[in-house]
Amino acid sequence: MTTEHPIADEVLDLVSIALAKGEHYMAYNNSLYFIDEKDVHFFKTRNDAVEFAENNVSDRDRFSVLHFNSVKDILNQIPYGEKLQRQLNIDPDANGLYNKDGNDFTDALIDHLESQQLLFNKQLKTDVMNNENLQYLKDNIKYMGFGENMYRELERNLGEGKAEFQLHFAAEINKKPFEATLNFRKSDSTDMYFFNNYNASLEKSNGEKNEQTFYLNKGKGVTAKEAYNLLDGRAVHKDLTTKEGQPYKAWIQLDFENKDKNNNFEVKQFHENYGYDLKAAVGKFAVAELNDPEKAKALMQSLEKGNVQSVTIEKDGSGHKMFMEADPQYKKVTMYDSNMKMVAKESLEQYKSGIDKGSKEVKAGQENDKKKGLKQEPKAEMEKLEKKNEQSLLPKKRISNGKGLGVS
Repeated sequence: MTTEHPIADEVLDLVSIALAKGEHYMAYNNSLYFIDEKDVHFFKTRNDAVEFAENNVSDRDRFSVLHFNSVKDILNQIPYGEKLQRQLNIDPDANGLYNKDGNDFTDALIDHLESQQLLFNKQLKTDVMNNENLQYLKDNIKYMGFGENMYRELERNLGEGKAEFQLHFAAEINKKPFEATLNFRKSDSTDMYFFNNYNASLEKSNGEKNEQTFYLNKGKGVTAKEAYNLLDGRAVHKDLTTKEGQPYKAWIQLDFENKDKNNNFEVKQFHENYGYDLKAAVGKFAVAELNDPEKAKALMQSLEKGNVQSVTIEKDGSGHKMFMEADPQYKKVTMYDSNMKMVAKESLEQYKSGIDKGSKEVKAGQENDKKKGLKQEPKAEMEKLEKKNEQSLLPKKRISNGKGLGVS
């Protein structure tokens, strides 16, 4: 005779949760009379469920595996309450759900549970989506460099269900007020919200304010610190994509002389084929951090984010604190002294590395030797060469003074 298994209501709730998570296999302890929530386990694949059942056999535990797509499947596959069912069939008056068409208590119970399951699943999916959406937006805000202080306000706005809302960020960076308004919008087709863009502003030391709207693509874009650096006039190295979705890398910099139709500053881009080599530009100077691979890597990453980075310049046998920033447009780095005063071009030579100085001296020496050799060419050799050319049977090669590109 098949063993009856009364099933706890909590188990049926767990079944609904499992379905919402895509788990359609249940292993239940077949050695127990009453099946409680601790006696069931759910899996996405049959192999995982079978493996669990085989690995958890004991003198008191024996697990069976079944596949289900609804609560009804569970109730149909696990024998439960047959004695109660027979009693109610004998005495229809004892069952308020019994009717003349022959539907017994079990069928009515199943119909009731299925209707409850639909409501439960709908609410569960909504809760799961809302929680996932909240976490997704939290990650967006944190990744973009706006911290965690707006989380509570974010959650409150999501709960209100408005079509769109804004969050405000304010900070002082290097004694300059930096503000941003983060714009969120609800999808037209779902209840999901998205962080689409933010409006940033930076007040300069002269009182002027630069403003720009930065857009996000799949949760990624210009970070808050990068926006500060761009608004402060520096360049940032970014991973970008074309309109066709093709990835590429480029330095970007705001053009404060020109604006687009949306009143944003135009963006100048310096692609990889532009020829700017940051490592080579930094290497021209006697930067002590370049002697340590880890420090050198951190230095390059900081400069690529558009930061004004502190460096140690080795000069006259000692280290001097200075600052530098990337300048891709002119394929160099800009140097500042310890008081953040820009070093004039004519003063840069004293901070150059020995390698850079040596290469310049070698190149200059080679040029001088070349010129000297041409001046000392023996006159007899020149006359001999001219005579040989006159006696040649081949036509003389025409030498062009044009400045066009040659094709090899």
